[in-house]
Amino acid sequence: MSMYPTRSAAAAATTKTPQSLQDPKRMRPGGRPQVRRYTTTTLLPNGDICETRHLAPALPLFEDAFCAFARGTLIETDIGPIAVEDLLPGDRVLTGDGATEEVIWKGNVTIVPGLKQVQKRDMKLTRITSDSFGMARPMASVICGPSARLLHTPDQFRALSGGNRVLSLARSFVDGVNIIETAPPTPVELYHVCLPRHATLRIGGLEFESYHPGTQSARMISHAMRSLYLNLFPHVDSVGGFGPVAFPRAGEGQVDALRA
Repeated sequence: MSMYPTRSAAAAATTKTPQSLQDPKRMRPGGRPQVRRYTTTTLLPNGDICETRHLAPALPLFEDAFCAFARGTLIETDIGPIAVEDLLPGDRVLTGDGATEEVIWKGNVTIVPGLKQVQKRDMKLTRITSDSFGMARPMASVICGPSARLLHTPDQFRALSGGNRVLSLARSFVDGVNIIETAPPTPVELYHVCLPRHATLRIGGLEFESYHPGTQSARMISHAMRSLYLNLFPHVDSVGGFGPVAFPRAGEGQVDALRA
């Protein structure tokens, strides 16, 4: 009999413990979504501005509401260009159709584009250099997040669009020369903006989509997840509260969306 039974038992436990139990990461349940910290700023009916922080899943439906414009992006307003991080609910932005609309919601999140994502989603940024879409379009480089949509039809959709302009993900125009992907290893602040109606924002001579969840995305999640999603938007009580889409969107049923 060993004189040191406790020491012997500890040694045996160490050598016989399954590898999966020695690695805490392998003990975590699989398939659990990553979570992010989101910040929203909303214009209340009485004119006050409410800022709220949320902890919610890093699922595409949630991330797309925040990951459009990088910090420093200049959005045209009725008093001149304003950096997206300085834009406040209540400010009036210029839309692509020449009108002005009040910002009623702004969301932001911090991501690390160069970090491997748990959900294996591509979170790279897109840099659109000056004159990529013609003279002064844009006037200076614009850095977009993975959910930014540009009112411009990619070549592969021209035959389907019937000559209509289509909202297309900025990353679909990457050519490796004028429009490139970038994945910095440091944190990047991304933003999105919601107006009373779906429209386009003027940024550097180009038109980018204001936030809208689209016609299909919210139908693919559970009722509980939909409620969690709607908590991010105090100004709407249902997905239908975002109103109709102003332009067809490439990537949502593609042919159906383009012919909508």
